[in-house]
Amino acid sequence: MSRYDVNLNADVLVIGGGPSGTWAAVTAAREGAKVVLVDKGYCGTSGATAPSGTGVWYVNPNPEERESAMKSREALGGYLADRGWMQRVLDRTFANTNQIADWGYPFPVDEAGLSQRQSLQGPEYMKLMRRQVQKAGVKILDHSPALELLADEHGVAGATGTNIQTKETWRVDASAVVIATGGCAFLSKALGTNVLTGDGYLLAAEAGADFSGMEFSTAYSLCPAFSPVTKSAFYTWATFYYEDGRVIEGAGSQRGRSVIARTLLTQPVYARLDKADDELKEAMRKAQPNFFLSFDRLGIDPFTQKFPVTLRFEGTVRGTGGIHIIDESCATKVPGLYAAGDAATRELICGGFTGGGSHNAAWAMSSGYWSGEGAARYALKLGAHAASRSAQGLSERTGIPTQPAERKGGPDTSEIVKAVQDEVFPYDRNWFRTGAGLEGGLQRLERVWNEVKSGLQAGDGNTVRVREAAAMTATARWMFTSASARQETRGMHRREDFPGSDTKQHYRLLSGGLDQLWVRPLSDQDAGAAHSGIHSTFTKKEAVI
Repeated sequence: MSRYDVNLNADVLVIGGGPSGTWAAVTAAREGAKVVLVDKGYCGTSGATAPSGTGVWYVNPNPEERESAMKSREALGGYLADRGWMQRVLDRTFANTNQIADWGYPFPVDEAGLSQRQSLQGPEYMKLMRRQVQKAGVKILDHSPALELLADEHGVAGATGTNIQTKETWRVDASAVVIATGGCAFLSKALGTNVLTGDGYLLAAEAGADFSGMEFSTAYSLCPAFSPVTKSAFYTWATFYYEDGRVIEGAGSQRGRSVIARTLLTQPVYARLDKADDELKEAMRKAQPNFFLSFDRLGIDPFTQKFPVTLRFEGTVRGTGGIHIIDESCATKVPGLYAAGDAATRELICGGFTGGGSHNAAWAMSSGYWSGEGAARYALKLGAHAASRSAQGLSERTGIPTQPAERKGGPDTSEIVKAVQDEVFPYDRNWFRTGAGLEGGLQRLERVWNEVKSGLQAGDGNTVRVREAAAMTATARWMFTSASARQETRGMHRREDFPGSDTKQHYRLLSGGLDQLWVRPLSDQDAGAAHSGIHSTFTKKEAVI
């Protein structure tokens, strides 16, 4: 008799129910696969996209517009993006967005009668995507985070987890798994990100997957000090002020976030959206109504009154690092394991810099589509052989807990989360990086990691937080390890001790490991590596830079 309350079999298991996960599920089902989707929240309402409006990198297929689109952020990204991947994403995003229109999404129409498809309202978009997932015959498990992957000597073979509401345990045996769990914002309270704690990264690492671009994780977004809404685009029309009313010079420039961050180290910063005309004000309210909710509730007019702002950390949600993929199907080097959306590296189209929406939204729907397609084709090739696998959970092998420790007296998850946040939130530790600062942070995080491995308590009763605390600790360690190795300033990675870019470091960095961390430049072999097997993470020794 199974020790799990719910037992399911599928060709493809999708972990995560945001844009990339739902696209993966729909596409895999279209390929003829039997699909199960599990989501930590409620598929269609949880995650960073669902409560927000988002721009989309939707560009008409003519050479001039496409060239301009690809060129627009190459310099900001440190010229690490790949033109071939950009073109693929632009093509797939154009097709997928048009598909959304055919499904009934109410894109606005301009005065000339043309459908405007450069943005999506998250609530309507994700409600539509959930409906399409259901129409495709996909089984959805809501409020059901995955706690560990299943694997055998041939690769991943499903996952196990729990239902947060019912406390029932579940097991899904599957021939292929798509990790679409989003990035990691370290419980910073940015809107929609509290389910984004790096869980998928940890799952992938336990199976032997690598990471790419984890140094490009210093994404801090402007927001009112009293609000979780991190919609930075509107601050293009803002003037920034010291507390005494003087204008902060340079705060509104392309490098203005650094000016604001340095100022916030010693004093408050205020903003006023005083560069917006009446027409733009009306357009802003239509485009991002939730931006104004907290202002209206407090009786503040952001166009005429100054309000305090802060920089809220969003880590890899708006950073570009994530799970390394080795081919156009978004496969990892681990057989049967695929990655999509913010869980996968976005360096391929963004290099070392990205903001909110736009490229992120395009990558989510494109990588979701490709990973679902690839996972389905991989799974269906296995055929009857898949049913005879006897896969086991990976956490016992890695020693990373999935449940609170039985013994009392160990650290609580709240202490672990606070210790990790103390490393990644402060501007003087993570925004303005130095070699000595990163080394000190890694030493402290190493001690935290050892505490995680020794077992955690969950004093608030949230047992899922055990796994989240482990994932956040691991993510911070990969971030700092990669940041230590990149001894230059490139993209959003800033080194105070290496303020310029170095042509000799014009490469991507791979990283990985659990107890023993490693990092090295990406090689041609890595870019198209053959699947290396599930045991690679436990047997292969990497050179440490």
